[in-house]
Amino acid sequence: MKMIPLGQSGLTVSELCLGTMTWGSQNTEAEGHAQADLALERGVTFWDTAEMYPVNPVRAETVGRTEEIIGTWLAARGGRSRLVIATKVTGKGQVVRPGEPITGRSLRRALEGSLTRLKTDYVDLYQLHWPNRGSYHFRQAWNYAPQGVDRAGETAQMVDVLTTAQTLVAEGKIRAIGLSNESVWGAARWLHLAETLGLPRMVSVQNEYSLLCRQFDTDWAELSLIEDMPLLAFSPLATGLLSGKYAGDVTPEGTRRALNPDLSGRITPRVFPAVAAYLGIAARHGLDPCQMAIAFCRSRPFTTIPIIGATTLGQLETNIGAAGLVLSPEVLAEIAAAHRENPRPY
Repeated sequence: MKMIPLGQSGLTVSELCLGTMTWGSQNTEAEGHAQADLALERGVTFWDTAEMYPVNPVRAETVGRTEEIIGTWLAARGGRSRLVIATKVTGKGQVVRPGEPITGRSLRRALEGSLTRLKTDYVDLYQLHWPNRGSYHFRQAWNYAPQGVDRAGETAQMVDVLTTAQTLVAEGKIRAIGLSNESVWGAARWLHLAETLGLPRMVSVQNEYSLLCRQFDTDWAELSLIEDMPLLAFSPLATGLLSGKYAGDVTPEGTRRALNPDLSGRITPRVFPAVAAYLGIAARHGLDPCQMAIAFCRSRPFTTIPIIGATTLGQLETNIGAAGLVLSPEVLAEIAAAHRENPRPY
């Protein structure tokens, strides 16, 4: 497992990150612990979670359960320093602190809860799950029409959050801070404020990215590369679509689609032809489709760390097997052609 720097954070992380959002819903505590054991054994020491996990769906009665499962694993296994743990403060929503935006005060309060559940004294990377002003992520781009944004108000909230983050770093409770589901303007504003005011720098961004979701490939790619802000790519398998298990518009028992029939807006008339194109490329070149999809993320000109999640140990083993896989120029050329033929399927 290759180890790489996490931007300018000073942290070194595994080239793949373990996703945990099914622990406590689709996966039991014992299954979560087994996944953690396998990941550590295979060298995946960068793990991602969030205070609101498990998700799909989010339920008030399960909020925080994923962090608790990681916490019981840490209590049983020890060795906190072997891991780089990332978690997130929830943005303004309906379940966690309903209607409350991310502020310096809520940042601290949420972090204290996460530390308790994780049974640790510090979080390596603390991320803002989504911006207060909203975003075009989660299939919201189709109706995205930003207007009436209070620039001064947004800036004041950002300064408040960064000032609190600076204090939390000084207290040893977080080592770095990052973004999630953010836009280029938002990231640029965060970076500008940190640089001009001497506050902590946002070191990474966690946005959706896969063969089927490539919003990151233009302005974001430029900012990520020039500003050394790595992408933590969530859903690199497009919630399992790229594995082929839903091909033919089926819903296997026990899958995420059994709980979330349209996979949060990803099931469209265009998605299955796109999936078929990528499955065909993998088959022609003797590649596992999941490993090809993950390796594609790692092939980008900007630093990309795919977040691999699974509901079974077999799936996790396969996904970890993508580490170190380099796609040939022929495969990348076919992927580029398939992308032009099947742009933005959801």
